[in-house]
Amino acid sequence: MLKKISLSVLFLASLFLFVSCSTTKKASKAPTSASAKSSSAKKPGKNDIQPYNKVITKEAVSDPGLFTVHKIDETYFYEIPDSLFEREMLKVTRIAKTASGLGFGGGKQDEQVLRWQKKGKRVLLRMVSHSVVANDTLPVHEAVVNSNFEPVLFSFPIKAIGKDSTSTVIEVTDLYNKDVKPFGLPNRSRKQYKVTRLDSDLSYIESIKSYPLNIETRHVKTYNAGNPPSNATSGAISIELSNSMVLLPKEPMKRRIFDQRVGWFTSGQIDYGLDAHESKRVTYLDRWRLEVKDEDIEKFKRGELVEPKKQIVYYIDRATPVQWRKYIKQGIEDWQVAFEAAGFKNAIIAKDPPSIEEDPDWSPEDARYSVVRYLASPIPNANGPHVSDPRSGEIIESDINWYHNVMTLLRNWFFVQTAAINPDAQSVKFKDEIMGRLIRFVSSHEVGHTLGLPHNMGSSSAYKVDDLRDPEFTKKHGTAPSIMDYARFNYVAQPGDDGVALMPNIGVYDKYAIEWGYRPILDAKTPEDEKKTLDSWILKHAGDPMYRFGKQQGMVIDPSSQTEDLGDDAMKASAYGIANLKRIVPNLIKWTAEDGKDYKDLKTMYGEVLSQFNRYMGHVTANIGGVYENYKTYDQEGAVYTQVDKAKQKEALQFLQDQLFNTPEWLIDDEIFNKIEFDGNVTRIRGTQTRTLNNLLQPSRLQRMIENETINKNQAYSPLSMMQDLRKGIFSELRSGKKIDTYRRNLQHSYIDRMEYLMSAKQSPSDIKAISRAELKTLERAIRSGLARTNDTMSRIHLTDALQRIDAILNPKS
Repeated sequence: MLKKISLSVLFLASLFLFVSCSTTKKASKAPTSASAKSSSAKKPGKNDIQPYNKVITKEAVSDPGLFTVHKIDETYFYEIPDSLFEREMLKVTRIAKTASGLGFGGGKQDEQVLRWQKKGKRVLLRMVSHSVVANDTLPVHEAVVNSNFEPVLFSFPIKAIGKDSTSTVIEVTDLYNKDVKPFGLPNRSRKQYKVTRLDSDLSYIESIKSYPLNIETRHVKTYNAGNPPSNATSGAISIELSNSMVLLPKEPMKRRIFDQRVGWFTSGQIDYGLDAHESKRVTYLDRWRLEVKDEDIEKFKRGELVEPKKQIVYYIDRATPVQWRKYIKQGIEDWQVAFEAAGFKNAIIAKDPPSIEEDPDWSPEDARYSVVRYLASPIPNANGPHVSDPRSGEIIESDINWYHNVMTLLRNWFFVQTAAINPDAQSVKFKDEIMGRLIRFVSSHEVGHTLGLPHNMGSSSAYKVDDLRDPEFTKKHGTAPSIMDYARFNYVAQPGDDGVALMPNIGVYDKYAIEWGYRPILDAKTPEDEKKTLDSWILKHAGDPMYRFGKQQGMVIDPSSQTEDLGDDAMKASAYGIANLKRIVPNLIKWTAEDGKDYKDLKTMYGEVLSQFNRYMGHVTANIGGVYENYKTYDQEGAVYTQVDKAKQKEALQFLQDQLFNTPEWLIDDEIFNKIEFDGNVTRIRGTQTRTLNNLLQPSRLQRMIENETINKNQAYSPLSMMQDLRKGIFSELRSGKKIDTYRRNLQHSYIDRMEYLMSAKQSPSDIKAISRAELKTLERAIRSGLARTNDTMSRIHLTDALQRIDAILNPKS
């Protein structure tokens, strides 16, 4: 009986349960609007903003700084303070580690201003341009903004809001793992190495570290490449990149307006807000922010030296060989004397970096630090780039790239330019203190670039050539008024000029330029207010060649502003230089000798002699058709551009005839040739002569001579007179009947080739085509006459061939 009752109860309970479950299921299919909203709130979607602790879990490793960086397994998050949205940041991409042939560690790949922007449920990373501006109080500002829409580089869904609701969390893993071009290999490298795509499976983030003012990211990118520079069998390129993202100052530094009379690296903008009838480019100096401390203002006004609020500090890379560190530091701190002219003491200092034990996070890629980077690269060079705030020109940081083989370059220069008078250079292996002094010189030069100074190639022409042989003068003034010139080493000094200085130091121009660019003008509120004072500083030294700036030229127009030259007279300086080369050549074997060694160094140093000789020929050639350039403003008298004097141009051509086109037999040394080559000397001499000949008969040079003649009439060295003088010199054997040797035959052959080029080149002025035709006709007559005086068989064959070639040029077959 009890059993039956129990079964009945169970049946009824089951029935009730069934009905209840059915009812529940029906209800779930048709929920009320309120319950649906409740369910949605409890179960956020994948792309919805999550609770903070659901995103940044207990497993997160967090690194506070500019942003707080969170890492969970291989996923990275930025927690961005809301106060930093819309603030501008400077992003710098550099190579951190690389394979052979693929750039070098520390090499800058990209620089870009970025802005983080909050937009609804997303955060945008935008690229900012400062090339076009207008004051935001002006109506035209709206038009400028509308025409400079900032492109979106990347978009991030917001993952969470910070605990205190003043920060925003985004995941940034894909920013570095995907192929975001400004964060990866630049387009020029992609084209060079035929990159097809990023291999995301072989790309990853190495680390992201946060500091008070910057975020430092190391990430490895692997690209499929059709032409990798090394490890070709892999068909890929792997490179570790460093991205520094630096917060720019909220208030930009006050600009200092550029003036071309003082050389400077610059930034610029087109400003539509100026009171002018056109859009105008405003150019301002790139310079460090050196400011007087408030408590030192009165001292500064009294002319006392004061320390700046913030010093310029350069660290020496840990990779730098110990024996060279002190010399690099000396080169940095040599600039103290220039900053003293600007009113500051201890403005620039050199430091060793902390050891790994002292600071394991210290990195030369960190944009907070300016570092002399020692690079394991065969490139024989050094350079001094910098990173600046495009809004103001403020230099944020700078790295000097010091390539290992720059020492080879220094050795070769010092040898070929001073060994004739300098026992310390009469070897291919210098003592450490000699190499150290050369390193100090280059360090100082490169630091000058990082301070904002470009090359001043006009500096060295301020000195008279014979002053460079005076020990008292050169010890006081060095070999040029600026270390920013390429006035390398004193090749003018001759045996007996004991005690003469061999290289430049921080000179009078360098002190003047640093003062002009860095001395605070305390009573000036705006850059425009400074202009009158800055102009007065320039005018104080107007006309003094010691204070002149001469820009570096690609094609040399101004012969007083050349690379590698010395003194005010290229012919005189080059004659001294050639006299020293003639002393070096007979000693090359002795000065490069070492038992058990081959003749590689002998070949190198002979090549250096030839290169130096070519430099002298270039220095002289620039005077022919040359135009001096001396920057001036309306309140200064005289021309900006003036032609080189006729007599000096004629002297230059005669120098080339005597020293180069008349075979330089002192360069021909069989004792050297039979140790370094089985042939090639004849070709080498021809190449040296042809290079200068083609440079001399350059259409643009001849055009300048035409203009000079048009303006100055008989006072000008006309292209016709120059080409007549040239022809008579190169073919002088035609008048004497003298045998024409191999070297001269080659030169004459090159002359005819160049005349053919002048007649056919599109860029040749019409007058030059006509003069070239007339000169070839005159030469044709002279050759016919000269054949009658020539008994040498090879000379006759050569001249007969020359006649046939001239006829083919003058009378081409259709």
